[in-house]
Amino acid sequence: MTADTLDGRARLSIELALTAGTPDPRQDAAARALGMSGAEIDAARQGRSFDVRTSLALALALATEDLRQDRRARALKAGIPEAACREIEALARQAGTGGGPRHV
Repeated sequence: MTADTLDGRARLSIELALTAGTPDPRQDAAARALGMSGAEIDAARQGRSFDVRTSLALALALATEDLRQDRRARALKAGIPEAACREIEALARQAGTGGGPRHV
């Protein structure tokens, strides 16, 4: 993640997690172009990451409404900027999930 926004890898990891039920080979190709390994792609589809901050971003994106504030607080505490948290939440809304029950 950059100073205020998500970097390409974090953004794509979130997109992979939010669309895990309908995988798109173009996402895999984009992930590989960003240097993500197969294991990183698989982890992202499961709402996980080998990077702590990306894991927290994924947790926020996939959080159910009742867990969103907690996940946001954890992300902010780990140094993810407020603007990036808003971007993550917007991605979740755009995906139509508003979060999901898959991630605890």
